[in-house]
Amino acid sequence: MPKAYWIARVDVSDAETYKRYAQRNNAVFAKFGGRFLVRAGQFENPEGSSRGRNVVIEFPSYEVALACYRSPEYAAQIALRRPAAEADVVIVEGYDGPQPGEA
Repeated sequence: MPKAYWIARVDVSDAETYKRYAQRNNAVFAKFGGRFLVRAGQFENPEGSSRGRNVVIEFPSYEVALACYRSPEYAAQIALRRPAAEADVVIVEGYDGPQPGEA
């Protein structure tokens, strides 16, 4: 079963509130086996639009990634984040098929 990912692009307008949101996420994501692969950091946006912050979180499966987002625990996090940041969030299933250069 392929893993799944949350891909989030975020513009933060209230840094202190967003910091509380980010700190409280650890317990929610741990409950669902989430693991940060990207958490802000340096980036370049060679095409399309961007936001100031990028986040990628890996989950054990697509179903678990959806369950985390739809959980009561994360609903409380969304309520905390919304006044502090504008976000685009995509939940996507990973790919386990052939890769370039593989037979």
